[in-house]
Amino acid sequence: MKDKVSAALADIRPALQRDGGDVELVEVDEKEGVVKVKLTGACKGCPMSTMTLTMGIEKVIKAAIPEVKKVVAV
Repeated sequence: MKDKVSAALADIRPALQRDGGDVELVEVDEKEGVVKVKLTGACKGCPMSTMTLTMGIEKVIKAAIPEVKKVVAV
């Protein structure tokens, strides 16, 4: 599942990088269906980072990998 998550992040990464940010994969808990990511660059302290996480990153990952139940920032 980790490879699938990495591929999904690669799809959204260019949009984040255009705004000066990025995302790193920290951990994939296959048993719980939880993906942990770290927002970096401009995304790290952005007031819109919660929306980016849920409406962007989580949405893309869940669409690609139905087993994922939640994406959290660490």
